[in-house]
Amino acid sequence: MKRVFITGAAQGIGRETAKKFWEDGHHLVLIDLPTVEESELKEQFPERMDYIQADITSKDLRPLIQDEMKKGIDVLVNNAGITRDSTLLKMEESDWDLVVNINLKSVFILSQMAAGIMKESGGGSILNAASVVAHNGNFGQTNYVATKAGVIGMTKTMAKELGRYNIRVNAIAPGFIATPMVNKMPEKVISMMEDKTPLGRMGKPEDIANAYSFLASDEASFITGTCINVDGGIVI
Repeated sequence: MKRVFITGAAQGIGRETAKKFWEDGHHLVLIDLPTVEESELKEQFPERMDYIQADITSKDLRPLIQDEMKKGIDVLVNNAGITRDSTLLKMEESDWDLVVNINLKSVFILSQMAAGIMKESGGGSILNAASVVAHNGNFGQTNYVATKAGVIGMTKTMAKELGRYNIRVNAIAPGFIATPMVNKMPEKVISMMEDKTPLGRMGKPEDIANAYSFLASDEASFITGTCINVDGGIVI
């Protein structure tokens, strides 16, 4: 049984990833803003689950996470992420800073915390949330694309530095995934994206969760420094 830390775990892809690791028999440490009550998560994960309600950008709350990591950490899934879309000429600096802090800086902070502990314990796996838009850019997402491209570069660099300590670092680049947020988009937009995807559909959150589960497993013990597109072929 591994101790698996997941940020942005209360809903969407994070919640589905938690479900997958829990079904695999692991102990969850879920981290998210206090938008979901612990009692709700306890209904789904009645055992082998701890919930830290914390803002991962807050210096004051980082010790809560680090203290929990000191109890043991085998897998870190840096899943938390947000969008604040706007064209370059209209983007507010505050929206740039917020997206960078959550999507990129938090990956650095938590990975640094986890790697120090994994080094002493003999190894582990760090998994980062990238995006297919990191490869080709996306209109109105200068901030978001910059963070996801940064995550891919960081993943490769961390893999080179941490491999000597038996710490593997990989990323997943989701395509168009049917999360609650995406499902609220206009039907014509959803249809357009499905038409652009060779497999002809949106992905499911469990498609991403399954990829994370594989990369964290012993079956992926010789995989590090890679970014796997889980996108139905949209960037072919």
